[in-house]
Amino acid sequence: MGGTRAVTLLALGSFAMGTDAYAMAGLLPDIGADLDVSVSLAGQSVTAFTLCYALAAPLFSAVLARWGTRTVLVTALVVFVVANAGTALTGSYAGLLGTRALAGAAAGLFTPAAATAAVALVPPERRGRALGLVLGGMSAGTVLGVPLGLLVAANSGWRTALWLITGLGVIALAGVGLALPPVRGAAAPSLRARFGALARPRVAVVVSVTFTQTVASLGLYTYLEPVLHRVADIGSAVPYLWVWGIGGVCGSLLAGTLVDRTGRPGLLAVTLLGTLAAALALLPWAGTVPGLVLLPLIVWGAVGWAFVVPQQHRLLAREGEGGAAAVGLNSSATYLGGAVGSALGGLALAHGLDARWLPLPAAGVALAGVLFHLTAVRALAKREAGAGHRDGGEVDRRDGAGAGHRDGGEVDRRDRAGAGHRGRGGVDRRDRAGAGHRDRDGTDRRDRDGAGAAGATVAEVPEPERNTP
Repeated sequence: MGGTRAVTLLALGSFAMGTDAYAMAGLLPDIGADLDVSVSLAGQSVTAFTLCYALAAPLFSAVLARWGTRTVLVTALVVFVVANAGTALTGSYAGLLGTRALAGAAAGLFTPAAATAAVALVPPERRGRALGLVLGGMSAGTVLGVPLGLLVAANSGWRTALWLITGLGVIALAGVGLALPPVRGAAAPSLRARFGALARPRVAVVVSVTFTQTVASLGLYTYLEPVLHRVADIGSAVPYLWVWGIGGVCGSLLAGTLVDRTGRPGLLAVTLLGTLAAALALLPWAGTVPGLVLLPLIVWGAVGWAFVVPQQHRLLAREGEGGAAAVGLNSSATYLGGAVGSALGGLALAHGLDARWLPLPAAGVALAGVLFHLTAVRALAKREAGAGHRDGGEVDRRDGAGAGHRDGGEVDRRDRAGAGHRGRGGVDRRDRAGAGHRDRDGTDRRDRDGAGAAGATVAEVPEPERNTP
């Protein structure tokens, strides 16, 4: 099976996950009425899903780290199906929280494995599009799943909507289990690898910014229906949820193309985050003009979902073999942010905040993420400039007495005091103090004191990635 068809299967699984995660937000009033709890308490079922995605999934991933990618994906989908069936059958609030937690852990196991597999199945120049397709599956689940769930719930009850999601999981399970080809590489990094990735400053910056974005975007989305009722005094939220979701699909798919064409995922990510802050800040006043509320909704959906693509791409491009661990960490931060955001939103509503104004603190969090990104990147640049730094394409520069210098295309240069100098074509050059020089044709040239040096061939040196934070 071709890489594109295999990626489509992974997108189908992501579609089921996206439907499950976000359809619940639209069903909160019905769930609360059925289980005799408030909307803010029902919203904690979304918190349970997202919190277990962020925290429990890495633990399961560590246990399953030696399993094959396809086995991990199938296991996640089996748990997902069982959990959603349990939600549809539950008769208590405790049962609701428990089954949502299990479903969240399954989604957390599936999504980073699917993203890593998608990148492994296609050539490097198509990785952005592959990531966009898989992550676009989640936003497509939102586009179809949330409004469809509301329509089904209106006619047959919220439990029928959960059975519909369970059926989607069964279809995804059949497709991935029967037709996904073997994928090289570990789909489930260990806990040590995940936390080791967090110890790297640039990974920590990416993951932290992802956290702030999802506190703002996913946290607010949990309560989108009551927000819309207060902002625009609407009768049915379904058309507005369609608009938000359509923006999400378009953003996910276009973001991959933009990453591939520009090679600047870091710049794209911070631009999207700033646009999200502006859209959320506009929302409370958009209801004053008929139809104007659609503008911040579609922008919010587009930039909120598009943001995930350059973030994942940055981690995979910079981290090499450690990319799977970094992506898993970033996925955990995504849903940890959603859990924190939905918990804080429910707390604010429970303490009397008008739902109309809930977008304003969310916009503030998104703006804080922009400021943190710019400040952290500037601080990293200053630190690296002062003491042998790593930039653009894994740049490690050292100067002075014989220290190495690595630049754009993995170039290792050493100077003056007898150290070696490797140029862009894999050339290891040594000068003055008697070191040898091997040039592009593999020739070992010796000078003054006759010492030799072995270099790498041109084919051994990877091309530099245009990937700035």
